[in-house]
Amino acid sequence: MMYGGGIEGKKEMAILRPSIQARRANMTVKFQDLYGFAVEGNVDDVNVLNEVREKVRQQGKVWWALEASKGANWYLDLSSSLNFSALVNGITLKKLIRKGIPPNLRPKVWFTLSGAAKKKSTVPDSYYNDLITAVHDKVTPATNQIDHDLPRTFPGHPWLDTGEGHAALRRVLVGYSFRDSDVGYCQGLNYVAALLLLVMKTEEEAFWMLAVLLENVLVNDCYTTNLSGCHVEQRVFKDLLSKKCQRLSHFVSFYLNMCCLLNEKIITQVSCTSGSYGV
Repeated sequence: MMYGGGIEGKKEMAILRPSIQARRANMTVKFQDLYGFAVEGNVDDVNVLNEVREKVRQQGKVWWALEASKGANWYLDLSSSLNFSALVNGITLKKLIRKGIPPNLRPKVWFTLSGAAKKKSTVPDSYYNDLITAVHDKVTPATNQIDHDLPRTFPGHPWLDTGEGHAALRRVLVGYSFRDSDVGYCQGLNYVAALLLLVMKTEEEAFWMLAVLLENVLVNDCYTTNLSGCHVEQRVFKDLLSKKCQRLSHFVSFYLNMCCLLNEKIITQVSCTSGSYGV
């Protein structure tokens, strides 16, 4: 009996005094990421994030070395030149982007390579300010919906969820709703525009990034009333899944509604669930 009781006592001790690994796994750590989003996880999660940060730091060294050897804007005019040097630079740039753009270079690289800078150059310098001034007091169904969605866009964020953050996001969304009346405003654009505001250097650059994204990068009609572009994206994803991952495709088709699964992800460009990790 004593032996059995001793074993039982040891079992209780094991429960009362978990191993260091168990305590580490259950320890919750909270901090803010690069763009101010709250991150919560255990110690292992933090270690993974630190590894990612180190890889980003090392990748940044590669970018800075290229800027030192080729010039600060070596990638800006690649599309306008067909010489061998431009071809080599283009291949290099493609490899670099696939490995990740350093956060402090993202505003310049995104704005240039997306076509936003070129789009902005086709209108007067005062275009954005004039647009915002002209529509300041306008009230439409789009502006009403925008006002409704502002406090629901990344609630708790230290800047976006403030009066200043709401005002900046509202100007970008309302301005674009008047620029393109066919799109106007579609729920989900608030998350996309909010992330652009966090990444880009200025509110105006965020506006032009949103414009080039909707007008040149994404499938047409992703954000119009019938969301036909979303249906196209869903069909493409479904076809790719069936060709590349047949077993997963069968599971998804049998157990899940593809429309419900993808609509939110496509409309928000995954930003609503990934925060800055969608950048």
